[in-house]
Amino acid sequence: MAPTRKLTRAPERHEIIGAKLPQAGIAHWFTRTSSRLASALGSSWVFLMAVAIIVVWALTGPIFHFSSDWSLAINTITTVITFLMVFVIQNTQSRDAKAMHLKLDELIRAVPHARKEFMEAEEEDLDEIEREKAIVDQADPSPPADRRRDDGRPHSNGKTKRV
Repeated sequence: MAPTRKLTRAPERHEIIGAKLPQAGIAHWFTRTSSRLASALGSSWVFLMAVAIIVVWALTGPIFHFSSDWSLAINTITTVITFLMVFVIQNTQSRDAKAMHLKLDELIRAVPHARKEFMEAEEEDLDEIEREKAIVDQADPSPPADRRRDDGRPHSNGKTKRV
């Protein structure tokens, strides 16, 4: 019988940035845990289970004579779950957004005529982002057909004209 070897993943190497940082510590644990929780708790089965818990709670109202303890139980449970889920959702969305920005920044760098000044747009105010979008829309030599006016020129705001 051949000895079994435990397979361990070596850190990936990238041509430009070298070896990836080792993944350890509480931040890595929280990242993994929040990803798993967000995936599991976002399923339809968990939603149906939550609905079933609320239905059971509502049906037990007459048994407990709709007491304040009966009401307090569901309020406390939902408040605690909501409080914890805010952190899980925020962590997951923040990580996804940062990864998306990294990928988009790399694509912008790879395109020869792309305007590099838009690479940090996520750090700008909404007014500045809308101003820059208008500049991009105005400079677009061939916008999609649904953004053209009747005379063939693009709309200044990028919206379709309703007739």
